[in-house]
Amino acid sequence: MMQNLQTEQMLRIMPREMRMMTERVFSLTGLPKGFFLAAQDVVMYSHKLGLGGFALLEERFERLKSADPSRIKIVAEQQNRLRIDAGGEHAWFVLPCLIDLLGETAQKYGTGSVVVCNALDSDELQVALPLAGRTGLFTTFSGGDEPLFVASPDAPSGDLSRDEPLLWDLLQEGAQIEAELWWRIYHLAQKALTPDSVVSRRHAGPLIVNDDGTVIGRKDNDDETDITFLTSPRIGGIETEGAQS
Repeated sequence: MMQNLQTEQMLRIMPREMRMMTERVFSLTGLPKGFFLAAQDVVMYSHKLGLGGFALLEERFERLKSADPSRIKIVAEQQNRLRIDAGGEHAWFVLPCLIDLLGETAQKYGTGSVVVCNALDSDELQVALPLAGRTGLFTTFSGGDEPLFVASPDAPSGDLSRDEPLLWDLLQEGAQIEAELWWRIYHLAQKALTPDSVVSRRHAGPLIVNDDGTVIGRKDNDDETDITFLTSPRIGGIETEGAQS
């Protein structure tokens, strides 16, 4: 008897889209303004490494909404050896300070080590290894209940394929993501945007377009911005939404 095996549709998603969706989803959480920019690559790297990735982002979203990186504390320090209590925060949000501390101790002492305890989804801390490369660090990882990271300086060569091979691979090949998962992430991320309307379109970007077509804000049009679709009642014989409102 032949079996019909249903193959899940996969999409190849490039870094621009993965970063954009991650940034928007993180902006819906309790993260301080601007913090999510420091963590916008973590989900993409996690997915490419075969860790939780975007499936984990969806699963943990309700927990991430109460994120508070100020709970992350240094609880022990002995020269180049540090211990961080993540305070129950997600591993993704521990990564920026973890990499900073590894860089500081490695620069000062030649090597630096950091133990992380009490992090949610601690296996995700492995994302620190490829991310640390962009700051000039060679980092090793020992797993377990309290992961240990050891870093030493490793001056970037200027060759992205060497310094950040994972990012290079992402830029060349993207990442394979289940279509249904990706569209769920997409619709979740859309909640961060202002609902589309005539008014919202007139306030997009660095300018405001009034009903009469006058512009408030940027005056130059060096980038060939075409604002006629915001003010003209008909474009190519098709009535616009603004004309119907």
